[in-house]
Amino acid sequence: MSFGVGWTCSASIERASGGPTAGSMYAAGDPTAYFWVHLLLAVTSLVLGTGIGVLGLRGVRAARHGNG
Repeated sequence: MSFGVGWTCSASIERASGGPTAGSMYAAGDPTAYFWVHLLLAVTSLVLGTGIGVLGLRGVRAARHGNG
């Protein structure tokens, strides 16, 4: 369940940081440190969340088939 929430939150962050109208994420048209930090956090969250979700699904499958 938290896997889906992570994808939703990360997608929202990335969408909000997508252009010069994103407020404090851009200064004179160039991305700020605030932008880069939050982009890194969003990407890290997606990668870790995807990995954890895949491991969880594999665990559930193994438990159903009696391989665990």
